Formats: sequence, structure tokens, C-alpha cells
Amino acid sequence: MRDPYQVLGVARGASDADIKKAYRKLAKENHPDRNADNAKKLELFKEANSAYELLSDPDKKKRFDRGEIGPDGNPTSPFGGGFGGGARPGGDPFSRSTRGQSSGGFDFASGADDLFSELFGGRSPFGGGAAPGGGGFRTQPKGADVAYRLLISFEDAANLAPQRVTLRGGKTVELKLPAGFESGRQLRMAGKGEPGPGGNGDALVTLEVGRHKVFTRDGDDICLDLPVSLDEAVNGAKVRMPTVTGAVSLTLPPGTTSGKVFRLKGRGFSRADGSRGDQLVTVLIDIPADNAALKAFIDGWTDVRDVRRDLGL
Repeated sequence: MRDPYQVLGVARGASDADIKKAYRKLAKENHPDRNADNAKKLELFKEANSAYELLSDPDKKKRFDRGEIGPDGNPTSPFGGGFGGGARPGGDPFSRSTRGQSSGGFDFASGADDLFSELFGGRSPFGGGAAPGGGGFRTQPKGADVAYRLLISFEDAANLAPQRVTLRGGKTVELKLPAGFESGRQLRMAGKGEPGPGGNGDALVTLEVGRHKVFTRDGDDICLDLPVSLDEAVNGAKVRMPTVTGAVSLTLPPGTTSGKVFRLKGRGFSRADGSRGDQLVTVLIDIPADNAALKAFIDGWTDVRDVRRDLGL
């Protein structure tokens, strides 16, 4: 796997905001919905997801920067890629002598199993023995990863409501949504994949936010077009309107014009830093197509203002 910083095209030390911005750009460019028949784009999408999964996790990012884990999130070799002491060419560097020492001078007669248990989660990384021919070791393969696609309602996504995921085999687990996520974000659930000799694979869950009948999303903000009547706009009124956290009343001042935008603080999507975006409400004056009383009023009244003066006409 490539260095996650190179995958996202950011420098080491880049801010969380820069990392998120770079990921969003790549995810949109290579999203499967746009590139269903482009295998290269799909691989770039998966690669960007894996890179962002590591760099968006503060603990994993620090461990990667320190060289403790690799781009795949797994621990790096505890021995730095080699051994001193001179195991014989082609031989087994862990074979024990009659004195309980390896040919390279490492004593594995006591404590080796504890070391591997500590470093590799309870099993030797060498799969219990040397590979055929005596040249190195083979690891026990983990089970296959299993891919899932989870459709989340607009309101649940905005409010980070916990989701239930039914795995193969029928088991249901709870999934916590990460703050600041967008459609296409992939989460890894360790050990929830297929079983294998070296342990279970992982479940890879791609998050998709469903459409809403009245709301749209603009970054971390939520947009709503709010129809109001002519008399509400002219005289002012308290108008009930929906938000993702429940209905509220919006106060329209007298003389509100169509297209005026009101901002409701903290009613948008949750961000990675714990804050929330806003809800932007655009007022649209709805005039009835055929109303005799309104038509009679307009027939006796003319707006003498030059409302298109600023257009230079």
C-alpha cells in the first residue's frame, strides 16, 4: 500500500482540515456512482478511503508518523527487517540449537511466545512454522474482508444517530457514525469479516446518505426553501418550519422579500471538531395563480418603485 499522505496528495504535518479537503476531492472524483465501469477509478476510490481512514484517526495517524504501523494499519516489523548474528544461508533463522538458541544467537527457549502474543495479538506471525524449503516463514492468512453498503437517512446522518448493521450470518451490530463523514466514507469493522486460519477478516462498510424530500446539503450546512404566503411576507409572521432536530418557529419581519435567507445556527451536520453547521432557510413567496380578491387589490394599486434599477436597464 502507498503512503497515505502521497495517496491524498498532502504533506506530512498537514492539518485535519487539509486532509479532509483532499479526501473529499478524491472521493468525489473517483466515486463508484460516477465511475461504475472504470476499474482504475474504483481502485483510487478504495485507496483514498483507506488513506483517510488512517489519517483521520488521531491515534492511528500518530502511530503511523512514528513508524509503529504501516499504511495498512498493521504493526511494522518489530525487528526492523533483519537479524544480526549470521543465520546460515538458506537456513531457518528461528531454528533452535540443542542449547535452546536460534542459529542467529537469539534465545527463544523462554518468553518467545509471550513476545509474539504481545506484538501480534495472541498468535505467532509466522503461522507456526517455516515455509517449505527452509527459506523464511509464512503467515497464516486471515479470512476475506466483506463489503457492505449502508444507506443512512438524512436526519440520522446529520445527528450521528447510531446505526444497526446486519452482517452475513444474521448477526446485528451497532455502528457509530464518525463526525464529519460524507457519502462514500468507508469504515472498517475489525474481525467482522469471513473466518480464516489467521483470524477473521474485516467488514468494510461504505456509508451513503439518503436524499430528503425538503432538505439539501451544502458542505456542513443544510438548505431549505420555505414557502410563505404574501400576507405573511408583507405583515410579518411566525412560521413553523422543519429542521433535522425537530420543528421550530421562524419569525418573519414585516416586508420580508422572496429570496431572503435566514441562518439557524447549529442546525446543520456535525463536524469532526464537535461543532455543527447551520441551516440556511430561503424564503419563497407563494402567490396564488387565480385569486379574485388579490387580483382586485392589485388592479387598484401600482408599485411606483424602479425595482430593476440596479440591473442598469
